[in-house]
Amino acid sequence: MERLNLANSTAANQTESAVRPTLTVVPALQKSERMPFTIRIVRDDAGLQKAVSIRRSAYGRHLPEFAETMKIETSDRDRGTAVLLAESKLDGAPLGTMRIQTNAYGPLAVEQSVRLPDQLGTSRLAEATRLGVAGGMVGRVVKVALCKALWMFCELHGIDYMVITARTPLDREYEAMLFKDVFGVNEFLPMSHVGGLPHRVLAKDVAAARQRWEEARHPLFNYMVNTHHPDIDLHSVDLSFDWEPVRCPEAPLMAYGR
Repeated sequence: MERLNLANSTAANQTESAVRPTLTVVPALQKSERMPFTIRIVRDDAGLQKAVSIRRSAYGRHLPEFAETMKIETSDRDRGTAVLLAESKLDGAPLGTMRIQTNAYGPLAVEQSVRLPDQLGTSRLAEATRLGVAGGMVGRVVKVALCKALWMFCELHGIDYMVITARTPLDREYEAMLFKDVFGVNEFLPMSHVGGLPHRVLAKDVAAARQRWEEARHPLFNYMVNTHHPDIDLHSVDLSFDWEPVRCPEAPLMAYGR
């Protein structure tokens, strides 16, 4: 697998103190598709408790002892962090969750265990952690939707790279999504912040994602790029970011992806 090429990446401006959202325009000809669940940014403790419940369920399938200790974490409320929650439209049950931590206000969780390459470390990053989904086919669909929501979030907030750490065999799923190794090819490193378990560190260039999916003729290209999913709502304000007002009240709702 190709190693992440950071040689030509442009370093982010470190004088910026916050993630600055921008408008995402939905093309008029983009297909719209509804899902049997919604994805939103959690805004209160009730939502966080739902996220914790699906984390426990998901982690319990692989790390049952750790799952029993899971609760709302301080990191869930950190500035520059958003917790995504997928909920069934039928009964509101939690179906999946992902925490997105940016480096707008501090280092990423992975940086407790490894030093990122300089050019990556000076870019605007978002690390996806605490991914958990329901079992079965529903969970697989929700996982893909959460990955799309991650990419959308990163585009919306001007993130340069998405970063993840993954154990085997979950790392292969991210490899299939065209994430690249940050260090050696297929290299697993002990992560001290998660009990020393070996993980691969992978990253994906946010701006280049569209082109890479298209060039690879990726089976998810149309889902990710050419389909508008109104059930993914990332414009709900969470309590972590210092938002700036958008000074274009005349902008049509289409510009907000609605």
